[in-house]
Amino acid sequence: MEAQTVEKRGKSVEEAIDAALLELGCDRQQVSIDIIEEPSKGLLGLGFGKKSALVRATLIAQESEEEAVTKVLKKLLDKMNLDYRIDKIDREGNQFNINLVGKDKGLLIGRKGETLNAIQFIVSLIVNKARENKVRIALDVEEYRKQRENSLVELANRLSDKVKKTQKNVVMRPMNSQERKVVHTVLQNDPQIITYSLGEEPNRKVVIALKK
Repeated sequence: MEAQTVEKRGKSVEEAIDAALLELGCDRQQVSIDIIEEPSKGLLGLGFGKKSALVRATLIAQESEEEAVTKVLKKLLDKMNLDYRIDKIDREGNQFNINLVGKDKGLLIGRKGETLNAIQFIVSLIVNKARENKVRIALDVEEYRKQRENSLVELANRLSDKVKKTQKNVVMRPMNSQERKVVHTVLQNDPQIITYSLGEEPNRKVVIALKK
């Protein structure tokens, strides 16, 4: 992107800078300032030869949110020496949905998605560290999460049927918050079933029970 530059005069340097910021429509931290001429009072303070301040303000190219997310993700994965490629990045509101592909699929995902969750958490933490408007990162590897979600939907339906037949609660294995949300969502409209979470992270579990 071509840098946008303006030159402005003012009685003082600060006044000239304010005029430049007004024309550029930005904040002080978004520009670099060069002072071309300092103001002077003129000969013997009588005004003869008096000069105003002249500054040049250049708008600094701002890194987009997508560029920031991509840069952090690539830097982290490169340090892990993983074979990967960013397949696509889609944005939905303040969330970036990122899908990775590569030979190291298993290493990227890890045991039950633990490595994938950790990478997602670290990238989100770094990207949002100094950002006023927070963004969400949803990281996937060759649609692993989508396949996992489909499996969870099937499992939740099977277990709810089991609860109805046996009249006994079922406690699922520990899952992360995203996986628990899938189970809660798929069963929330079942008139006979209620779900709730039990335990502390990282061993928090979903309980499927009959409504009383």
